[in-house]
Amino acid sequence: MLTITGYSVEFIKDPFGILAGKRYEFLLDIEVPDDDELYSESGLYIRVIYLVEEGRTGIVKYELYERNKDQYLDFDLEEEELQLVDAFCKEHVQEAEA
Repeated sequence: MLTITGYSVEFIKDPFGILAGKRYEFLLDIEVPDDDELYSESGLYIRVIYLVEEGRTGIVKYELYERNKDQYLDFDLEEEELQLVDAFCKEHVQEAEA
């Protein structure tokens, strides 16, 4: 199971007004156990695009990266991990408005 150790969140501007709702970009620093297939000595982070729309919120897209190399990793999170990330983003999304 992953642990979120740090994060940043930023509002993504839609200058043309094409997209419904508001989108936010989260960069989540994570740690995973060293026996996990995702483990990397250089560290990991998840880039999450998060949607806030009237009556609904959720993850639009996420990508895993190796921290020091900024190298994309082609892995999917497990369902419990996705729920953890979604709950974390939902709890912290208002910080981008501050």
